[in-house]
Amino acid sequence: MEFELGCEWGLQGVSHLAPVSDAAIVVDVLSFSTAVDIVVGNGASVLPYPWKDDSAVRYAEEKQAVLASVARSHNQYSLSPSSLRGIPAGSALVLPSPNGSAICFRSASIPTFAACFRNAMAVAEFVAARYGRVAVIPAGERWDDDSLRPCWEDWVGAGAVLSLLRGSRSPEAESAIAAFESARGDLRARLFGCVSGRELVERGFGCDVELAAELGVSNSVPMLVGDRFITRAE
Repeated sequence: MEFELGCEWGLQGVSHLAPVSDAAIVVDVLSFSTAVDIVVGNGASVLPYPWKDDSAVRYAEEKQAVLASVARSHNQYSLSPSSLRGIPAGSALVLPSPNGSAICFRSASIPTFAACFRNAMAVAEFVAARYGRVAVIPAGERWDDDSLRPCWEDWVGAGAVLSLLRGSRSPEAESAIAAFESARGDLRARLFGCVSGRELVERGFGCDVELAAELGVSNSVPMLVGDRFITRAE
């Protein structure tokens, strides 16, 4: 990698950067990464799984883990971060996601971390002390035809992490940092106002946007070790 800090979107981005990076940080703010932060912060673990089909049931059974609902829910474990606040320590949760989980599967050949606004500082501090070339991957969403839908919150979340990492920055990394610096003073309002935030509010999940907007409140550093995210390995 020409620069020590790179930033590219989604599955193709991590496929491009992982072979020339020492570590990858996946940013999926309004679902996967915030959910992982909350679960790992509770002392539980997350097994990312990229497919929302019957194979997820078999995978959870094989791993002796609880399977999160593939539909966002208030009443059972799901990609809704607020649904996971009470998950007990020691639990193992399979979290199907075509975005964050799928990217983590693709980047598993190098140390991989999950970051959001809540734990951006903790993840950046941990990674900066141990790795030189770092790929920060905003996950994005999917359009109906399954193509990548870049989204504001993941770009700004990537910028939050990158702003705290040391090293030469690609132009894409610089742009993500600029987006974060522009938004940080009004982060909550902008997160509620972006397309993804408005969609969640309309579906009755404004509580998830509220949780995701909390900047720097978490010390958890979710690291993918084998098949699951656990608390950081010193």
